[in-house]
Amino acid sequence: MLLTGDIGGTKTQLAIFSPEKGPHEAIIDRVYPSGQFANLEAIVQAFMAEVNLPIERAVFGVAGPVTNGQASITNLPWVIRESRLQEVLQVEAVTVINDLQAVAYAVPFLEPADLHTLNDGDVEPQGPIAIIAPGTGLGEAYLTWDGSHYRAYASEGGHADFGPTNELEMSLLRYMLRLYDHVSYEKVCSGLGIRNLYFFLKNTGYAPEPPWLAKQLLEASDATPLIVSAALNHEQQPCELAVAALQLFVSILGSEAGNLGLKLMASGGIYLGGGIPRRILPWLEHKYFMQAFLNKGRFSTVLIRFPVHVILNNNAALLGVACLGLDL
Repeated sequence: MLLTGDIGGTKTQLAIFSPEKGPHEAIIDRVYPSGQFANLEAIVQAFMAEVNLPIERAVFGVAGPVTNGQASITNLPWVIRESRLQEVLQVEAVTVINDLQAVAYAVPFLEPADLHTLNDGDVEPQGPIAIIAPGTGLGEAYLTWDGSHYRAYASEGGHADFGPTNELEMSLLRYMLRLYDHVSYEKVCSGLGIRNLYFFLKNTGYAPEPPWLAKQLLEASDATPLIVSAALNHEQQPCELAVAALQLFVSILGSEAGNLGLKLMASGGIYLGGGIPRRILPWLEHKYFMQAFLNKGRFSTVLIRFPVHVILNNNAALLGVACLGLDL
């Protein structure tokens, strides 16, 4: 019996899997608001008291870098230690990995219904695989073949320097440098990034802000869902500012996905994870994403051969830790 967890700044999902049922079907799972608990141990104890099932080991995917069995959650004041969790759970082994590494472990086990293809490409069996996932932040990970199976690796590539590719993005970089000492891809290609793009366009006079959206944004604790909804609104005229922000976001995402593809020579495919790509799927099918993805000069002929997929399975990280914990 395996306890698994997908630990994020907003929510924590815990589940129990068994070898008999496999990684696609949890015996039981629960979702908890992360911010309402002092640490992961408190959530785990609440979950185990509720389910009252014996477990032998545990694997957790966490939203932050993991070093020597210890992790700090990017958007929470938590420190997670394997040794402490093992002590609390009284099990033989606890493993903590980065959440994007967990998604990477899931990729070889995804089914056709879990994917939406943006570029068919020509997949190379056992070729390197790249994962890029805009959500609260921007996660990146990759897989390489070791001769018998894929191994997944975490990356903090989302914090690399943002590189503009046109005049509008150059203006964006200059604007962002007035706000931040360092402008990473995460600052412009994530949930936070969508908000930054919207206010860049608004504050530089790209288009007027509609009063109804201004009122909603003033009252909202999180502007990103409102901006996305305003851009996708088909019942009334979409907000011009929100549409422009989403178009700019999609182009930047395409550009960075292409960067990652070239760095890894990801002939096994490039997978878009995280909550945002699923939400804006119609926009990813527009020309903006693939144009930016392929905008690499003479190496566009290399990138066009790489398959590009959107991961539709919103439990991919949990699937990944289950696959790892069940030794698949």
